[in-house]
Amino acid sequence: MSAEANRKLMEEIFAAAANPDPAIRDRALFIASLADDVKWVVTGQYSWSRTFTGKDSILNDLHGHVRSLLVDRARTIAHRFIADGDHVVVEAKGNNLTKTGVRYDNDYCLVFRLANGKIEEVREYCDSVLTEKALGWFPESLGRAAG
Repeated sequence: MSAEANRKLMEEIFAAAANPDPAIRDRALFIASLADDVKWVVTGQYSWSRTFTGKDSILNDLHGHVRSLLVDRARTIAHRFIADGDHVVVEAKGNNLTKTGVRYDNDYCLVFRLANGKIEEVREYCDSVLTEKALGWFPESLGRAAG
């Protein structure tokens, strides 16, 4: 796929998943666009830093854990897409409230690598201090530590 087609796909994924109404927020295109052996790398050197490998680990260990801590389904609103070949960089901002009443409105830079319309890898950059302050330490029992 072209850089433009990759950018368009990512725009569609974020638009569907960021709908203000949680009842119609849709992650189906995101899930369908994940390669079976996709990797999600949470960068840095904090408790959330690790590589999640495969759809199941990303959807359940990473996203499932985050969703379990929030009032509504997680909402991340993209405001910039930059495409170059098989990579799309997405700048985005969270709009979330934890079940303990703490705002979790993190700023993200997500670098997606795509092949044939499938997301092969995601590298997530965010405010690690805010993540641990709002969501706590990531459970050791979930995901697979980066190494």
